[in-house]
Amino acid sequence: MQQEHSGIEIGLYTLGDMEPDPHTGKAIGAYQRTKEIIEAAKLADEAGLDVFGVGEHHRLDYATSAPPVVLAAIAQATKRIKLTSATTVLGTVDPIRLFEDFATLDLLSDGRAEIIAGRGAFVESFPLFGYDINDYDTLFSEHLQLFLKLNENERISWDGHFRSSLRNAEIAPRPLQKQLPLWVGVGGTPESAARAGRLGVGMTIAILSGDQLRFKPLVDLYRETGAEAGHPLETLKVGITGHGYIAKTAQQALDEFYPYHSNYWSYLHRQRGMDFSLSRADFEQMTAPEMALFVGSPQQIAEKILKQHELFGNQRFMVQMDIGGLPYKKVAESIELLAAEVAPIVRKETSK
Repeated sequence: MQQEHSGIEIGLYTLGDMEPDPHTGKAIGAYQRTKEIIEAAKLADEAGLDVFGVGEHHRLDYATSAPPVVLAAIAQATKRIKLTSATTVLGTVDPIRLFEDFATLDLLSDGRAEIIAGRGAFVESFPLFGYDINDYDTLFSEHLQLFLKLNENERISWDGHFRSSLRNAEIAPRPLQKQLPLWVGVGGTPESAARAGRLGVGMTIAILSGDQLRFKPLVDLYRETGAEAGHPLETLKVGITGHGYIAKTAQQALDEFYPYHSNYWSYLHRQRGMDFSLSRADFEQMTAPEMALFVGSPQQIAEKILKQHELFGNQRFMVQMDIGGLPYKKVAESIELLAAEVAPIVRKETSK
């Protein structure tokens, strides 16, 4: 059973990163991290949030290399919340296996499965699964076309460049939903936005820093391209994802989240051989009303989501809180505030 709420959908996503806590220097392992992800999803479901996403990385410092497996476990611990990948690196997964995994998840979850498919900001999956990074875009394009065909047909014939041909192949099982909802994850390239529009699939934009206004042309391009391709406007759905943290007061939120947000970005830069230091002043500037970082009191976050909705007309907002080694206790407190104090305001205003 899926959620029934008016207004935009509000949810969470996680990448399962396992950075050391900046206060203790200790990192939790994949066992505890996975358990906490399931607990967070269960809490989000019980609190009435709409969607929970699990990302894909193939590294020792991330716990979620197999999102459909984690989501299947979450499906058994939840009742209503939609379950999505966030994102699936589509270029390095066989589209048939992907469809079968998520169709099975859809059956296990009573029709709650979705996929956000992206090209991938991390590229470790290319050598890991025997793909050539030089085929980065063409792999994504071909796999996306094949997946859309799988989603529409029980039997298919197919000729492509990167995999063996198919002749009247049976694609099973079929999902409980008529089709698996598919969103294309977009980082900032106009080509990706236009492709999502042409295909008539949802578009999810990751906005992690900077002024949100700079992403408005992507949303406009997506809708314009979709309309030109003959897709009804109401089917061209936009989701926005980003980082955030909520506490009872703005000061508490800033004080508690700054060390972890700074730690997250410093850790990512070190992994890529770069030095990075985020000052408190720069961090606070990133949380300004027009900026992408959602850190503050419930009232501030509600107002910011509504301003974002005014800008993009998006149907979904998803936030990642559990970054940089943030302890689960703090994540849970922030989830509860999002569900109890932010979501009612946003739903009421966006359902008008």
